[in-house]
Amino acid sequence: MSLFARLSDALAASAASGLSVVDERHIDPDGGRHIPAAVLIAVTDRPEPGVILTQRPDYLRSHPGQIAFPGGKIDPTDAHAVAAALREADEELGLAPHHVRVIGEADVYRSGSGFAITPVLGVIPPDLSYTPNPGEVADWFEVPLAFVLDPANHAHHSTHWKGAERRYIEIMWGRRRIWGVTAGIIANLSRRLEGIMA
Repeated sequence: MSLFARLSDALAASAASGLSVVDERHIDPDGGRHIPAAVLIAVTDRPEPGVILTQRPDYLRSHPGQIAFPGGKIDPTDAHAVAAALREADEELGLAPHHVRVIGEADVYRSGSGFAITPVLGVIPPDLSYTPNPGEVADWFEVPLAFVLDPANHAHHSTHWKGAERRYIEIMWGRRRIWGVTAGIIANLSRRLEGIMA
């Protein structure tokens, strides 16, 4: 069975499972308005699939230096979250939409910074050439899908932020620290795709 079919079947099978999701609503218990956003979870179609992640430049005011999926706010010109995720991946990495076989949307992640983020899962060819936008991307890399989906690699932490306890997940891959929203989205996907990499 192809990677696309395996991921599609696993996502569809888990859609009605009623799993609760990891997010940051505990930071904003009143449930303030969240700005719609979307990210692309681009999985490379190879014998040992990987996921494409970016590192934000250190000089950005918002989340400097953090590791993220390609993505951003859903613009009024975007027809839906999928269109926004594909547009952002193209703008940030030069990952053309025609390279992405979209599987579907995963669980919306509500961040403490006020975004409702729709992850869009898709499969891309391996070893594409990328042209990162230096204004948005300092670096990009591919991390093994099996590694990030393995709950054994998800370290749970807590800290105080804005006068409240903040719980977050951290995934260390070599010197790369994947945490916060990105790690939370990965944790949700791990539960949806449980056993897919076995």
